[in-house]
This record gives sequence, structure tokens and C-alpha cells, in this order.
Amino acid sequence: MESEDSVTGLSTAALVAIACNALVAILLLLLCLILYRACGVPSSPERLPVLAPIEAETQPGNEHKYLLTS
Repeated sequence: MESEDSVTGLSTAALVAIACNALVAILLLLLCLILYRACGVPSSPERLPVLAPIEAETQPGNEHKYLLTS
């Protein structure tokens, strides 16, 4: 009878390598999805970013003014 290697044409090591590469590809896609979700715009606009200064902490002399141009 023919062995399984001769039917598929791939050795056991090649099949293990393909399986490992498929697992790595899935993990990379999961990482990209997590990064995409983490870098997205917050869903609730009432939440402030962590680094945003609170109005009570800002001093009149240290206010930064930004010029927005369109």
C-alpha cells in the first residue's frame, strides 16, 4: 500500500511548517485587529483622553492656543 506522504507529496515536516505558518498568520491578523480597535476614535464623545488637561488645572498664563486652518 502507498504511504500517506506519497499521496499528498508533502513530508510531515512540511505539513507541520504549513500549520505553524497558518497559526502565525491568524495571530498576526488578531494583532492587527486589536491595534485597529485600540487606535480608533472613542465611541463615546463624552469621554476625554487620559492626557487631556482638566479645566480646573489649567492656569490662565499657561493656556495653549491652537490655530486651526482649513
